[in-house]
Amino acid sequence: MAHSPQPSAPKPGSGSAPTMAADGKPRAKAVFTRGQTALLMGAALIAGAIVSGGFARPKFTAEYFTNINLFGRIYEEVHQNYVTVPNDKDLIKGSIDGMLSTLDPHSSYLPADDYKTMQEQTQGSFAGLGIQVQMPNEGPDKGYVLIVAPIDDTPAARAGLQTNDLITEIDGDPVQGKTIDEAIAQMKGERGTAVELTILRDRDAPTFKVPLVRDIVRINPVSSRAEGNFGYIRVSTFSQRAGENVRDAVKELDDTIAGGMKGVVLDLRSNPGGLLDQAVDISDVFLSGGEIVSTRGRRPKDTLREMGKQGELLDGRPVVVLINGGSASASEIVAGALQDRNRALILGTKSFGKGSVQTVIPLQNGQQGALRLTTARYYTPSGRSIQAQGIDPDIAFPVIYPGQDAPAERRSEADLPGALDVPNVAAETDTSDEEAATPSGDTIPEGDEIAGDTPLPVEPFLCEQPEEEDAEFRDCQLEKALEILADNAQYKQALAQAATVER
Repeated sequence: MAHSPQPSAPKPGSGSAPTMAADGKPRAKAVFTRGQTALLMGAALIAGAIVSGGFARPKFTAEYFTNINLFGRIYEEVHQNYVTVPNDKDLIKGSIDGMLSTLDPHSSYLPADDYKTMQEQTQGSFAGLGIQVQMPNEGPDKGYVLIVAPIDDTPAARAGLQTNDLITEIDGDPVQGKTIDEAIAQMKGERGTAVELTILRDRDAPTFKVPLVRDIVRINPVSSRAEGNFGYIRVSTFSQRAGENVRDAVKELDDTIAGGMKGVVLDLRSNPGGLLDQAVDISDVFLSGGEIVSTRGRRPKDTLREMGKQGELLDGRPVVVLINGGSASASEIVAGALQDRNRALILGTKSFGKGSVQTVIPLQNGQQGALRLTTARYYTPSGRSIQAQGIDPDIAFPVIYPGQDAPAERRSEADLPGALDVPNVAAETDTSDEEAATPSGDTIPEGDEIAGDTPLPVEPFLCEQPEEEDAEFRDCQLEKALEILADNAQYKQALAQAATVER
């Protein structure tokens, strides 16, 4: 859990310094993540913007005082008459949690320790296991700790923990009956100490135990390598300096590859988000001027437009962006900007769909924790809100691996209880046997790969793996991206066709 630094004078390139409003006062700098109801277990990315105050208090109407009086009356009755003496701190914390739970899944109260951890996470280094988690409050997984995503090169990732794994026990102690904060606290510990998690992966199979050793988690937000004449750049999180690191990677690849890169694959798969200014900075690497993202809220101060700078580092060279169901928030800002501006082809599967902005409000300078409150939605350059909708790829390309019958199902923003803007589900209608037999998925038939208004469901691509035990993992989505980049005519045709799609 990590602290973000307190607001201070703006500093160029900083992910923590506030921007300035027209009146000269500090304005919150927004931060985006996949933002589940819980933080990373020592490795959560932050959803929010950090402000020191400035939120208007409610008008003191008669109804306001009636509601406050009702709360006070119930609090006093519980305090005086409950069967055992209640803990006042727990009563207040429970009241706050209950109030915020009536909003959306990304609004929450952060106790002081969690706020401290949140601030540390934006710096890209903290102690923990390296997993983002949430606790479902309904459905068959209710009460367990659900792994949203492991972070690259962390104890959790090295141990093979996966998205959608359920943690059922921590050191043999059942998780059900605990709050998410209690479960996270139990998993935390000093560097070098051991913890054993009991994992349920296949919901119809037995659980298994995974021993881990706690460690300092250092997020390396950007990694890169040459792939023939092309560059491959992976962004695993939008922490501080991610934009600077992408620029450095582009320059290094241009120096490494003879004659410079012929194109780039930007990998945003399973990237849960991060700092807005880093999403803007990374988008600006591939764009020249123009709008990148806008935010629109209830208050005029929450309505902003983020613009790019003139000039483009890649000079128009082709770009393919990889996304999947784990690509959320800041990842969707980048993918949406490049898609709307017809600057890149988006390949993979539909993104998570988190299009809301959280503002983090420190309470007594963080001594009493902080309030994380959803205050706005963000929009792509064409005005699309992707809240609960996600980004549909231009080239839909789901994959399965030997032994799988279908791609693993992922939760999306629309699946979260209380999520904003979830579309109404149309009444079920009868389908023909032929329609019922049509396999579900995110792709359309070979030879007609560009996704239109109504993507056609087809079988996902079977990604065969080498039989040798020490062979490298085969990444078929990356292979497809490189194949498209290698055929300039195919790339241009696909990009032109993508430009005609109404989104």
